[in-house]
Amino acid sequence: MANIVSALLLFSAVLLTAAVYFHHDGGSSNESSATARTHLHFYMHDQYTGPNPTAALIVPGRAPLPDATGTSSRRFGDIAVMNNVLTEGPQRGSPAVGTAQGFTVRVSERGTVNALSMHLVIEAGEYAGSSLVVNSRVDTDLAVRESVIVGGTGRFRFAQGYALSRSYDYDLAKGGVVEVDVYLY
Repeated sequence: MANIVSALLLFSAVLLTAAVYFHHDGGSSNESSATARTHLHFYMHDQYTGPNPTAALIVPGRAPLPDATGTSSRRFGDIAVMNNVLTEGPQRGSPAVGTAQGFTVRVSERGTVNALSMHLVIEAGEYAGSSLVVNSRVDTDLAVRESVIVGGTGRFRFAQGYALSRSYDYDLAKGGVVEVDVYLY
C-alpha cells in the first residue's frame, strides 16, 4: 500500500511540474503573447539645453574628481530626471512613439556609472497605452549598454527582458540621441 501511495505522489508531482512548465511557456492569452519574443526599436532624444529641455540635473553631486584626462564634469551623486521623446528614427522630426520618463543617479566616484530607473511609455502603434519598466546599472562609457526590463503595464504586464542602448549622436553637456533596442521574452 505504501508503494502505491508513493508512486501516486511521485506521478502527481511530475504531472504538476509539467503542467506548470507548459502553462508558463506556452501561454495562449493575448497578454502573454505580447511579451513573447518581442523586439522594439526606437531613438530617445535627451536634451539638457535649448528652449525645451527634456532632461534636467536636479541635484548636483560633490565636486568632480579628475578622470584619466585630468578633468571631469561628472559628479558622484548627480541626480537627473528625464521626460524624453522616443521616435521611430534618429531625426527630431521623426514620428513619435512614446516617452522615456525616469531618473538617473551617478553612483561611481570616477567614470560614468549611473543607477537608472525609467519607464518607456508607448503612445503609438499596436502597444499604445502600455509601458515597460527599466531598472539597471548603466556605464555610459561603454559603446553598448545593457539594462534590465523588470516589468510593465498594459500589453507588457509581467514583461521580462533587456534593452541595449548606444549613443547615436550625443554630447554629455547638451544631450543628444540614443538608439534603443528592447528585447522581451
